[in-house]
Amino acid sequence: MRVKLEVLRRETPDFISPDLWPPNSSDLNPVDYEIWAVMQCRAYQRKIHTIDELKQRLIEVWRGLEQSTVDIAIDQWRKRLRACVRAKGGHTFFVMFYLNFALLSKTALL
Repeated sequence: MRVKLEVLRRETPDFISPDLWPPNSSDLNPVDYEIWAVMQCRAYQRKIHTIDELKQRLIEVWRGLEQSTVDIAIDQWRKRLRACVRAKGGHTFFVMFYLNFALLSKTALL
């Protein structure tokens, strides 16, 4: 592991060391804040009637996920991680923006 980290530090200009990675934060997990949202939107484009149908649809969506979607999520991750470091682990713009967006979206549905 140490050799891999040394190579990443040397070869990757924007490398963020694992000691700066948060242990469990959905706001800093690309699957939670970006990829799952895309998958959910695509999966529910058609009405789903059963759990098995949902499972199959999620597999289809996952297989069809474009690399550009993953790239966008990773770019966001870098920005989010830097913001978290600047905030010393406190709230960041990303957290507040998405909380407000979620609240507004739910309010719009009422």
